[in-house]
Formats: sequence, structure tokens, C-alpha cells
Amino acid sequence: MQTIQRKILQKLIDRKENGLIKIITGVRRAGKSFLLFNLYYNYLLSIGVNKDHIIALDLDSEENKQYRNPDVLWEYLLSRITDQTEMFYVFLDEVQFAISDAEMKSDEPIRLYGILNGLLHRQNVDVYITGSNSKMLSSDVRTEFRGRGDEVRVYPLSFSEFMSAYDGDKYDGWRDYLTYGGLPYILSCKTDEQKASYLSNLFENTYIKDVVDRHHLRGENCLDPLVNILASNVGSLTNPRKLADTFSSKGIKVSEHTIRDYIAYLEESFLLSRATRYDIKGKKYIDSPFKFYFTDIGLRNVRLNFRQQEETHLMENVIYNELLQRGFHVDVGIISTRVKHPDGRQEQKQTEVDFVCNRGSSRFYIQSAFAIPNQDKMEQEQYSLVHIDDYFKKIIVTQSNVKPWHNEKGILIIGILDFLLDPNSLEG
Repeated sequence: MQTIQRKILQKLIDRKENGLIKIITGVRRAGKSFLLFNLYYNYLLSIGVNKDHIIALDLDSEENKQYRNPDVLWEYLLSRITDQTEMFYVFLDEVQFAISDAEMKSDEPIRLYGILNGLLHRQNVDVYITGSNSKMLSSDVRTEFRGRGDEVRVYPLSFSEFMSAYDGDKYDGWRDYLTYGGLPYILSCKTDEQKASYLSNLFENTYIKDVVDRHHLRGENCLDPLVNILASNVGSLTNPRKLADTFSSKGIKVSEHTIRDYIAYLEESFLLSRATRYDIKGKKYIDSPFKFYFTDIGLRNVRLNFRQQEETHLMENVIYNELLQRGFHVDVGIISTRVKHPDGRQEQKQTEVDFVCNRGSSRFYIQSAFAIPNQDKMEQEQYSLVHIDDYFKKIIVTQSNVKPWHNEKGILIIGILDFLLDPNSLEG
């Protein structure tokens, strides 16, 4: 398989020598190690960095197991940093191997974190680490490094990255991507059976096991059925109370508190992302209910044995992930309008904008619409957009293979493939 150039590489380049520990996180098998040890390593060489000034250790490797002892690791790093004037780049992959189980259970400071923070006191050392989501989560990053860490989130392949190595046209690629997702190894699988088997084994033996091991979930727990319920209702409004009621209707007693905890575990492990509702006119957040999307659509599909393949919901999940990868903060928008009936009655109507996307001073409003076959459907899809009284751009993304165009309301209509394959599609 050819090398896939990842857009996330630029985020590492932009953070080069910024005085912080670059902590590369994300769902397992999304390409964190490849990003650091191949793409970024080669970038440093291309700008003239000497190989001897790149100290790269994979702590998952048996040949490096002695460096899992933090004190041995510290001595080794000091022995390699032989010059106090030139910059050295330290790459540590799977750093959780240098954290003992005893340390994880203790309230004492973790020795590895002290070593990493100690490297920051050296003006000529630039540090990059990756970690497993069984012991090294985004919550750990915020807690342990206290402003000295810079998290870089790696997602599975975007559709454009996927297509850069896909052997086929974009229409076949879209069908494969929508079914099996964007984990890089999928592109190496020759058959549908291999792809499904890979995703199933990865989910059960890696992702779920990570959550169970980290949070010491033993005996009967609701993790598996909860994942299935969330997979069945991707992009639907929900909350812990509603989910607890769903369990109750199936004869399973689970507390709202337990559901809330388990959802947090899934979010921390990067399997799920939460989209919060935002009142556009009231300019305030609504805590509940909210929506969940899977970080990789293939992982969502395999949980349901590739049933419930409603393209409208899958497309919405893909759009959400694409927006995150483009660096947007994404919310679900709410618009309240007053509707006047023929008999003179008035009522308040609340409609939804699929995505409110913010990045710096930019904002876009996006609706995901599987098809717009006629004007009635166009009126339905654009209703909430036309009632937003600001001047930020409004967009409808449709499954149809149409050339991008603006309708009479000034709304951009764009096909899903054009949206995904053109990095500047929102500015069009």
C-alpha cells in the first residue's frame, strides 16, 4: 500500500519546538505511530535535521523493553543528548509501557510524567509522545501536564485521504468508506470478509478490552449493550435518563449514573464524540439531550453486524467527522420560530440545524440532506437555515452528484463527494 500523506502532519509541523510536550492521541489503529515515526520523522530529515538528533523509541518493542524503566529511559535520553546547542527531537511511542500498574493505582506521582516534564527544562529538546487509550487518555493529558502538554488528536482517514490510496473510482470508494470506515489497515484488506473480521476483532479485543481494563469492569456490565444502542441511534438526541429507560424497557436495571459513567469511558477512549445542542438565537448551550457520533463509521457498522445501513445517518456521521478533522468545533443548532396558523393561532416551533461549525472567527451552518428531489423537500431542508438572522454561510450537503450551486436563498447546495474531496469546499 502506498504511503498516505496525512493532513494532520501540518499540525505537528506547526507545533515544532513550541516548548510543550506534543501528545499524540486518538483511537487505536488510526495511524498515530506512523504519523510520528514515518511522516514527521521524514519531514525533519527533509529540512536538514541530522538523524543523530532524532531519538525515536518504540516502548512496545521487546528490543526496547529495558527503557520501560523510567530511570533507565532517563539515563538513555541524557546519553543521547550530547550537544547543548543543537536541537534534539525525542519520539516516544506507546509511553504507557513505562507506567506500572502499581503507579496507576497509587496516588504517588507517576515517574514517567516527571521525566517528560523534566525534558522541558532543556532548551534544546523537543518532545513527542503517543500513548494507548488504555492508560493514556485526553483526561490524563489535561491532568498530568497542566498546561505543558499540547494534544494533537489523530482521527481515522478522511475520505480524501482514503481515496488517495484507494484502488477504484470515488463512487466505489464512497460505498466502501461508508461501510468499512477509514482505519488505514482497511485499505490493505482484499475482501469484504477480511475487512469485517479486522474491525470485529479490533473492537472486541482492543477497544472494549481497553475500557474494561482501565476502569476495572468485571462481571456483568452494560457496556456492550450500551455501545449497540448508541450505534443503532447514531445522530439521534439522547441522554443518560433516556438510555436508562431503554434498558429498563428491555428488563435490564441500570442507573442513570452508571450510564453517564460508561458514556464518559467511551468518549475518553475516542470511540465516540458528543455534539451538544446550541440555541442559535439565544446564544446559549442546552446541556441535554445531545447527540453521539462514532469516530469511525466502520466501527459503528461492525457493532451492528452491518445491519441498519441507513445512508442518511451514516452520511451525517461522516460529515461530522470531516468537520472535526478540519479543525471545527461542532454543535447541533436549535432555532425557535413563531408559526402563524390560518385560524390566527400562533405557536412556537423548534427546528434543528444539523451542524453549527466554529473555527476561530469563521462559522458555517450545515444541513445534511440525503436527497432534495423537489421544491417541497428544499423548503423543508432550508427552513431552519433561512430563519437564522446572521450573515454566516449556510450550506446543504446532499448525497446527489450535483455541481455546487447557490439557490435563491443564497444557500450553497453541494454533493457529499465534492464536500469531502475539496478541502476548500465550505469556502466555495
